[in-house]
Amino acid sequence: MEIAIGIILGCCALGAGMAMIAGIGPGIGEGNAVAKACEAIGRQPECQGQVTTTMLMGCAIAETTGLYALVIAILLIFVAPKMLVKVLVETMKGLS
Repeated sequence: MEIAIGIILGCCALGAGMAMIAGIGPGIGEGNAVAKACEAIGRQPECQGQVTTTMLMGCAIAETTGLYALVIAILLIFVAPKMLVKVLVETMKGLS
């Protein structure tokens, strides 16, 4: 029983870590967007407002994937282990 609980906790922690890898993509994408926006403003300073507005909207949309990954990681750390251990205990009681 203790081994099964250890496996559940380990797999939840591993899954949470893998979910947080999704934070790399938005960081790289937003960095590229800001770099291109700076280049565009450098070429045409009169378009600064439009470029900045579009860049901020794109960064906000790109960030949602990182936020979803954070929510999944938090659920895997705090919610899933309790639920899975409860299911394991109920299953073991049903078998005996």
